[in-house]
Amino acid sequence: MASKIIILVLHIFIFSESLPARAQTLIKVGYWDSGDGFPISDVNFALFTHLMCGFADVNSTTYELSLSPSDEEQFSNFTDTVKIKNPSITTLLSIGGGNNPNYSTYSSMSASSSSRKSFIDSSIKIARLYGFQGLDLSWNSANTSRDKYNIGILFKEWRAAVDLEARNNSSQSQLILTAKVAHSPLSTAAAYPVDSIRQYLNWVHVMTTGYSKPTWTNFTGAHAALYDPNSVSNTEYGITEWIEEGLSADKLVLCLPFYGFAWTLVKPEDNGIGAAATGPALYDDGLVTYKEIKNHIKNYGPNVRVMYNSTYVVNYCSIGKIWFGFDDVEAVRVKVSYAKEKKLRGYYVWEVSYDHYWMLSRAAAEEDNKNRQNKRLLWAIVLPITAACILLIGFLLYYFCWMKTLKLKAKASKDSANSQADAGDFNRTDPDLREYSLADIEAATDRLSIENKLGEGGYGPVYKGVLPDGQIIAVKKLSKTSTQGFEEFKNEVMLTAKLQHLNLIRVLGFCIDTQEHMLIYEYMPKRSLDYFLFGMCLTA
Repeated sequence: MASKIIILVLHIFIFSESLPARAQTLIKVGYWDSGDGFPISDVNFALFTHLMCGFADVNSTTYELSLSPSDEEQFSNFTDTVKIKNPSITTLLSIGGGNNPNYSTYSSMSASSSSRKSFIDSSIKIARLYGFQGLDLSWNSANTSRDKYNIGILFKEWRAAVDLEARNNSSQSQLILTAKVAHSPLSTAAAYPVDSIRQYLNWVHVMTTGYSKPTWTNFTGAHAALYDPNSVSNTEYGITEWIEEGLSADKLVLCLPFYGFAWTLVKPEDNGIGAAATGPALYDDGLVTYKEIKNHIKNYGPNVRVMYNSTYVVNYCSIGKIWFGFDDVEAVRVKVSYAKEKKLRGYYVWEVSYDHYWMLSRAAAEEDNKNRQNKRLLWAIVLPITAACILLIGFLLYYFCWMKTLKLKAKASKDSANSQADAGDFNRTDPDLREYSLADIEAATDRLSIENKLGEGGYGPVYKGVLPDGQIIAVKKLSKTSTQGFEEFKNEVMLTAKLQHLNLIRVLGFCIDTQEHMLIYEYMPKRSLDYFLFGMCLTA
């Protein structure tokens, strides 16, 4: 028994050892833009599980994917490089997320079945031609509610075409389908339909950043804060809305924005969150990459103080009249931990070239690894303790059963000895008394069946039986609930054996096998007492 428990515990331990880590691993997606001059070979491939190659665009006339000669070279180089550097990475071609895409073309493309077919067929063809394993639509949201409806149809037809292509081309795995979506399904009337996403896409990349254009007089809600007490435009709100609308958490991939915003302060000394500003700084829209922010801080020397605000999950610093709000290592760690806590599919980086010496990407990967290591550590502690407890319980049960078996054997041996001694006492009193075994009695009475039961008194039930030689007997069985003990039973046997008389039913023997106490009589036919008291005398 103990050996079986040990085998069971070892099986549970071996099966479960890697399960928590595998189940909790996030996908780590990085967007790479072929147009920003950052070589794909410079990517730290160890930090990602998926890489998005951007960006293909749609031809406004044919509605097919439009690739320039430069794009063709970049896309081919992208997949070749990834295969060499890290073949375990999954590559996807992202469509429509480049600089100033003409989204009215996407609206027209989704409006008719023929234009959708042109787009779908060309996207699958180009994905296979350049070795991509999936396709991503980076048009964040439709322009109108009509576009929203058409995009839902596009997703359905795209999935059907991908399924058909996979069946006809069994040598390659089915293409993955993803899309970039607004931070909330309720953010606009034209946000992508949840039902279509759930049924036809593998997952979506949620734009949990830049929720609304800053007012420049208040920084609240202008950046990618997880929690914002003064606005519903935050990550927690958006993710919750997607889930409440019916999209499972494992369909959602959280954005890690590797950029921030710069504002021009009204007063340099008034530089906290919510301080007054006259407008954006450095660029027209105020958007600054993390790499640029770090270089800007470095150029102004060690006196620049960077602060992390845990309420808004954002880092900020002020340099003269310029105020920066951005994600740094602390904010990234919090967001990855948040994705784990919410059981999201993973996180994505927008964009890999914005990072500074891979500081943010490393922080994200390390946070994911730390969580998985904590899970492993927890299981490494819990499983041995559980196994030890199970073994202890098993050994206690084994010991208990072993001791009980020994006691039963000892009792049986004692009972056997007592039976033999008692049988000797009975035989010394009357040598003609026969000792019957329980097997003899059960065979004669058909296992003391109810059909053979003659009646029952305070002593116990009486059964009719037939011995192998044809002799009919009556078996008087001591009931388990009877107040008569073994001594009384013994005395009755001896007394009845001595008082043999013409008008008394003769005792043939006894049974004291297996703690049973039975008297075996000669069977008395159903006649009146007068017959036995007088009729037999007259006959005699």
